[in-house]
Amino acid sequence: MLADLSGVSTIHTSLYCARDFSDAMIFFAIGDSKMKLYPLTFDPIFKPKIWGGRKLKTLLGKNLPPDVPVGESWEIADLEDDQSVVSDGPAKGKTIHEMMDLWRDELLGSAAPFEGRFPLLIKFLDANETLSVQVHPDKAMAQRLGGRVRIKNETWYVVAAEPEGHIYRGVREGVDAAALQTAIQENRVEALLNKIPVRQGHAYYLPSGTIHALGAGVVVAEVQTPSDITYRVYDWNRVEKATGRPRTLHIEEAMQCVSFDTAPIAGEEVHHMASVWTSQTTLIRCESFALDRVRMAAGVDQTIPTDGFMIWMVLDGQVSIRCEGYTKPFTFGAGQTILIPAGIKDARVESDTSSMWLEASLPIASPLSGFERPDREKSSNAHAAHEKFVQIKTPGQSSPTDEKQGE
Repeated sequence: MLADLSGVSTIHTSLYCARDFSDAMIFFAIGDSKMKLYPLTFDPIFKPKIWGGRKLKTLLGKNLPPDVPVGESWEIADLEDDQSVVSDGPAKGKTIHEMMDLWRDELLGSAAPFEGRFPLLIKFLDANETLSVQVHPDKAMAQRLGGRVRIKNETWYVVAAEPEGHIYRGVREGVDAAALQTAIQENRVEALLNKIPVRQGHAYYLPSGTIHALGAGVVVAEVQTPSDITYRVYDWNRVEKATGRPRTLHIEEAMQCVSFDTAPIAGEEVHHMASVWTSQTTLIRCESFALDRVRMAAGVDQTIPTDGFMIWMVLDGQVSIRCEGYTKPFTFGAGQTILIPAGIKDARVESDTSSMWLEASLPIASPLSGFERPDREKSSNAHAAHEKFVQIKTPGQSSPTDEKQGE
């Protein structure tokens, strides 16, 4: 069962059951040629970082530039200085922003752009060293300053973690602005933060205003709103080799937007749904995005339930997507990120091997938000009696129903 968001539903909440599409065929003109919608991939944008490493190559097969510590691989970005470029297919060479203009509603469906931009920023991060203790602008600061200062809600999904892997998230009970300011001056910020051990397969939501840091030895997939404004509070007395100086801190700005609320962060309730050969795990539900994990046994072939655009971050295995207008399938493997347009026609996924991917989408207001809901406790048995999953092809593997949060 998916989390009840009090009138908010996600564009995609269905567990990969067969679904028919009957909309008319859609064509789009690019130059003098006509092109049908298809799943898009983009050239990754690599970001060398003082805290980065080489695990994006060893774990995800990224073709990293040599001899530099790479901290981030931007998979889909629509920002002022960073534009993802389509890597394959008829739209090769077009930027994500150009695709927004060309495909318009057929790319996003009923979801809205984020201040005119593609509404999500998608990354992989490799923390060879602990990142700076930082915070992102909250809504009040974003509204006050405008421009490139935008709210930045984000989530981390742990792709890999060393035994002592951890993150820092939020301040401890009783910490206020004065205590944090003093700790900054005395170089003891760590003592005021919640240190959380992490493990592969867990997801953590970081609303704007949450002070945080990604710990050393952790590789994550990051889904966030399209903003790259970060205010550093503390950087572990680190010195840049190129300059011999510490990196710039942004204490004044950070203190204006740090949240000292210690209440549990909402949106992290984990729920599982499963058919015989496919399982889906709800990881994060928040105001800015939804994140799920999907597992599929080898040989499954079924319709992709596209109610809106979806982003797949393939973490294991290999999948092929077929859609109207293309005779050959589009095949994707571990480390690749796929943008599936909302208006894609007759899309089907086949798992060439046992596969796993993250699926990011956008929440939208439900048209039924004003109606009363039935009591779930009383109706669950009756509902289950009418619920079924359609298995298109029956492979000879065991069922992936042993879902737990974590790997």
